[in-house]
Amino acid sequence: MSPRHARVLLVSFGVAAAVDLVSLAVGFTPAHLVAKPLLMPLLAAHAVVRGGPRLLVAALLCGWGGDVLLLSDADPAFLVGMASFAAGHVCYLLLFRRPDAPHRPPHVRGPSAWLGGAYVLALVVTVTLLWPDLPAGLRVPVAGYSLLLTAMAAASTRFGPVAGAGGALFLLSDTLIATGVADWPQLPRPDFWIMLTYAAAQFLLVSGVQGTLGAHTAARAAYGEMRSTTP
Repeated sequence: MSPRHARVLLVSFGVAAAVDLVSLAVGFTPAHLVAKPLLMPLLAAHAVVRGGPRLLVAALLCGWGGDVLLLSDADPAFLVGMASFAAGHVCYLLLFRRPDAPHRPPHVRGPSAWLGGAYVLALVVTVTLLWPDLPAGLRVPVAGYSLLLTAMAAASTRFGPVAGAGGALFLLSDTLIATGVADWPQLPRPDFWIMLTYAAAQFLLVSGVQGTLGAHTAARAAYGEMRSTTP
């Protein structure tokens, strides 16, 4: 497919995200139920057309599974949805951390020690504060999920500041969900802020990964051309 198809899919993702956010802002649930399940398939299709790595597409499709499951308020759906998102974080971690991956740019450095320490501190503080207020059956799953999510957010910085911002926003979005589960005071229209940070997170992760991979591919091609012309 041509770059035009990729742009059409990205614009479609933006339109679906706008419809979803407006519907949440005004409390029009039917539009939310239609728009939310469209977000990740459109972004995944965009990634496929752009030649994105399979692990990136798999992470987005796992996010789609979580999106659909979390449309239900039932506890079992919440747990399965959380497991689907966790699988997506595993896909992101494999993408960010596999040293032998041909699509991983070797020149991109991992997060610095202070940033890694900040993520660890945020994890410990958040889980410690939330723990007493979480339902007993969700405490261990939420703690385990939080560990995986934080590891993904920290590892996302390996693909540059755009992907790193996406990882941080994903962490913020899911923290907002956890505070709601713990019955903490919420911002007005909490679902709006959750979806805003989540949609932005996934978009930035895709943009950061594809931008870094594109730059790396161009650099390798230029290097290969230079070597082929060097006597």
